[in-house]
Amino acid sequence: MPHPQNHLTAILWVLLSTFVWTVIFAAAKFADGGIGVFQLTLLRYFGALITLIAALPFQGGIRAHRSTQPMPHFARAISGCGAGVAITWACAHMPLVDATAIGMLYGVMAIFLGTIFLKEAVNPRHWVAILLSLLGAGTVMPSKGAFQGGLAIVPALVACASAVFFAIEGLLISVLGRAERAFTVMLYVTFFGFCLMLIPAILEWQRISLSTALMCLLLGPLGILGQYCTLRGYRAAPLSVVAPVDYAWLLFSAILGIVFFDEIPNSGTWLGCGTIILAGVLLVRSGR
Repeated sequence: MPHPQNHLTAILWVLLSTFVWTVIFAAAKFADGGIGVFQLTLLRYFGALITLIAALPFQGGIRAHRSTQPMPHFARAISGCGAGVAITWACAHMPLVDATAIGMLYGVMAIFLGTIFLKEAVNPRHWVAILLSLLGAGTVMPSKGAFQGGLAIVPALVACASAVFFAIEGLLISVLGRAERAFTVMLYVTFFGFCLMLIPAILEWQRISLSTALMCLLLGPLGILGQYCTLRGYRAAPLSVVAPVDYAWLLFSAILGIVFFDEIPNSGTWLGCGTIILAGVLLVRSGR
């Protein structure tokens, strides 16, 4: 297990990663329905793959990144693609805040996977921070109108599936990030992700403007930055520390909504975000 002094650094890496992925996941909202989810994801993977291939000569060439465990990389790509597709489908068939609330359960699931498979110890302060993270998320969701109209069973189950996929991906990121170079991990998951998205994207392909295509391609390098930050954070601290930090997604989403979509959070949202920040402070102190 990494030395406790690395916890603050790990949390900062994951915070930056969460911000980057918040922007990426909002891309479809910026596009305003002008592109399909599979098509957007494929173009993002393609942009990322081009970026990594261009950087290969400066990273020792392809031979320097041959992995001895390609199957875990493939499993991570499957879980990542599965999580994205599942949460996107659930959001299309139930209120967005409901699907998000269910999908964010992956943070707690990841912690339990870490204790089972990585034998990570969770001390009392960790549990307090985890409960505060859940309390913060639970405060935000009802204030935004979540769960007030009843739940559809199938979309709710699909949203739960996305949480499971996200948790499995987090476990694999933690394992692979500590075993191999960050560039190697990013190269494999990007290639496998591109292959997995190719056929679904072709089936739903639609004509898009050059500006939209360029925006999607530029999400690739941004995704590389997000992956790198995730790997650095998950490598430097246990899952019990870094997984709950992803709840900062709520805070970043609120800020993004204010700046770009004129969505003003209410008092319940700010209270929940403050609770999540308090949980993050406890996580930092838990490493001392």
